[in-house]
Amino acid sequence: MAFFMQIQRFEVGPFAQNTYLLWDDPKYAVLIDAGFSNETEFNTLFEFIETHKLNIGSILLTHAHVDHILGLQGLFKKINSPLYHFIKEAFLWDNFEQQARMFGINAILPSVNPLALTHNQIIKLQNIEIKVLYTPGHAPDHCSFFIENKGILLSGDALFKESIGRTDLYKGDSSLLLSSIRKELLELGDEVMVFPGHGPSTTIGHEKSYNPYLVYR
Repeated sequence: MAFFMQIQRFEVGPFAQNTYLLWDDPKYAVLIDAGFSNETEFNTLFEFIETHKLNIGSILLTHAHVDHILGLQGLFKKINSPLYHFIKEAFLWDNFEQQARMFGINAILPSVNPLALTHNQIIKLQNIEIKVLYTPGHAPDHCSFFIENKGILLSGDALFKESIGRTDLYKGDSSLLLSSIRKELLELGDEVMVFPGHGPSTTIGHEKSYNPYLVYR
């Protein structure tokens, strides 16, 4: 049966992080990352879910930097959904509270054990099939999510419009990040729409032509 997938972006938190909500006809929603940081942002999400009669069936994390998982505690007060995380290395997840304090934030994680993701794994969530792509460099646990039949890539903090993720945090590696982008993302096709963890959407083709980190190297 054909289905129509929709995507909603929420720009949230002190770092203007993009949290995404994906859903299709059967109203089975997938939340990508969780940067919510205050009551207003949570209310916006929950009102949207109620208005569209959505059920968040799963939460997927691109990585465990504080700005992408800050809202998990608040989410799990109202939502009981499986949480997926590419735990290549668990340091960032295990040290979330210390991460948060570095940025002047007092926060804790919910008592939940993420389900481990692996490279090239296919996650079938109702009618949405999501391919996991391991894309380290910005963070050692970073992955991106590709929905091939819709030509949509959730790139987290690996690839931005005309930029790439920062590499000055724990185990950041600019050479590794560029290698991840070239090997795993640029080969997906020029028409693929890219929805990054910060800033506006773009396409793979646009980044091949205009991203200074990729064009001139």
